[in-house]
Amino acid sequence: MELLEVLAARGDRPARLRELAEELGVPRSSMYALLQTLIDRGWVRTDVTGSLYGIGIRALLTGTSYLDTDPRVRAARPHLDEASQALGETIHLGRLDGFDVAYLATRESHEYLRTLSRVGRRLPAHAGALGKALLADRPDEALPPGPLEALTARTHTDPAGLAADLAGVREAGYAVDREEGVTGIAGFGFALRYDRPALDAISCSVPVARLTAAHERQIIGVMRETRERIEAESGRVEGGADWR
Repeated sequence: MELLEVLAARGDRPARLRELAEELGVPRSSMYALLQTLIDRGWVRTDVTGSLYGIGIRALLTGTSYLDTDPRVRAARPHLDEASQALGETIHLGRLDGFDVAYLATRESHEYLRTLSRVGRRLPAHAGALGKALLADRPDEALPPGPLEALTARTHTDPAGLAADLAGVREAGYAVDREEGVTGIAGFGFALRYDRPALDAISCSVPVARLTAAHERQIIGVMRETRERIEAESGRVEGGADWR
């Protein structure tokens, strides 16, 4: 499992046998045998030379199954579509995983200037509207320890500054990210309150070049309504396991 997580975290940077053995503290012979087993099962892939390794197609199939069988993701999808159509902007559904947020669903804007994201992407929770909306639903003692990673010049890197920002999020009822995660992109995040503390949140991302005061008010209004509809829909979900 650690090997798969290492390969997944490398993204488009394939790994060599030596790198994997050193990172996981495993003898090269043992690592080679493990890789061959995972290649045979489709969890790892290798290049034509057999010297580079990356995540395999079985990881995609398993991840897709996670999304397809999650009742809350399924319930949220039509409401994400409606918000995207109403605003013409990119809409996300994310879930807190440790101190990161994993993207579970995305509806891309059709505008020429648009944000780019993908399902399965992970971002530090302190560096975006999705994550800040979720962190604000927790006490300051549960916030990630510093120093915090800077993704842009506007990212909070001091826990005290992050805590002050989250106090404002609690008061407003939503989080705002002004180029903290991606330069040129603003975000508006809303925690979904069917769990307390919240685990899921939705957000709208928009290029700052297109963000007027009137459009910002429209985004906040539509996203508030979308949150309420998703929360109501989630309360009607029946059957299946009650996942934690």
